[in-house]
Amino acid sequence: MRLLRALLPPPVPSWNVQIPGDRRLTQGTGDWSSPILHADLDAFYASVEVLMNPELRGLPVVVAGTSGRGVVVSASYEARRYGVHSAMPTVRARRLCPNGVFISPNFGAYLASSRQVKAVFDSFSVAVEPVSLDEAFLDIGRARRLWADPATAGEALKDRVLRATGLVVSVGVAPNKFLAKLASRLAKPNGVLVVRAWAVDEFLAPLSAGLLWGVGEHTAAVLKRLGLQTIGDVAACPSSLLERALGSHGAALSELARGRDERAVVPDRPAKSVGAEETFPEELVESVQISGALLKLCDRVASRLRGQGISGKTIGVKVRLPTFETYCRSRSLKSEVDCATAIYSVAREQLERFLEDKPPSRRKIRLLGVSVNNLSQWPASDQMAYDHQPEWGAAELALDRVRMRFGQDALGFGALLEDG
Repeated sequence: MRLLRALLPPPVPSWNVQIPGDRRLTQGTGDWSSPILHADLDAFYASVEVLMNPELRGLPVVVAGTSGRGVVVSASYEARRYGVHSAMPTVRARRLCPNGVFISPNFGAYLASSRQVKAVFDSFSVAVEPVSLDEAFLDIGRARRLWADPATAGEALKDRVLRATGLVVSVGVAPNKFLAKLASRLAKPNGVLVVRAWAVDEFLAPLSAGLLWGVGEHTAAVLKRLGLQTIGDVAACPSSLLERALGSHGAALSELARGRDERAVVPDRPAKSVGAEETFPEELVESVQISGALLKLCDRVASRLRGQGISGKTIGVKVRLPTFETYCRSRSLKSEVDCATAIYSVAREQLERFLEDKPPSRRKIRLLGVSVNNLSQWPASDQMAYDHQPEWGAAELALDRVRMRFGQDALGFGALLEDG
């Protein structure tokens, strides 16, 4: 593969990767055999922090939990040069990058930026499938009147996201979702990678087998024992052999290695669950500590529900003990809720029942989580009452408006003031 550099307004450079023999993306080929785009924002959380504080530009920015057990959520490319990456323990990241700027996550700001980007995506296609706050699939097969070809649309998408939000997105353009996501990963940072339908085998063959979806540590070890190092090796291996070694997963890998993925882009697939959890630097023992932590998590989950205009009937609680034993409890309600006080009432009941069954020596909590399932598309503005207490719904909507303007930590529940 070769790198072709295109001009964009400074200070953001851009590079495009193409299969050998392709023309410049900006020329347009009229080839619609690769209509799926995967757009993935570069270092999203860190980039949003830089937008909010331009003085951070060019510095190694690390968005991470700051407790002893915190992990890195996002790292700017300046920080990545030191070896810092997502999911790395914060303690290790500080050792690798002692001059890094470490910032606690501000999910309210990230959600607001994600909505701006989603609005740009929606202007390109009626078929947009968000995967997370910072990535989405787009099927632009129905937009042939708007674009010369998908490659041209991919370039235009990058440019429009940058102009509308100040954020940089990398784009993969391919015949299906698997190839498009792989292409966007290889295009990072700030690139567009086009995989033409006629060059799929040439594109995949030299790549590491570890890039196939579903290849974790165990599967990678099995493939290595079979002598399969590249995707081309996996494609050449009889499917029956892969099935004997990996079961049904082997058959799926065989299909992916040949570039086959029949999944369609599903517009705005409803979320199955909204949740939040936290691992604590010291085990929670006192009931006041536990209640405060639980309320904070319920507040976070409720805010996310209202931000997406959804609600749910089933409240779940997750508890992890110092022994790493993990337990889950849940209860379903008669109607949907998106209010922190309502969620907290049910979550506290489930947690208390769990703790009652444990001896005092086993009532220490290492991790606590809250989730809301059985979701419905219920506008947040309709969720004004729970247990005939409309003042709580109105108060939490007001809470959202203050946080949108002044930040996630600007206002909270009085019971949490001791944590602030």
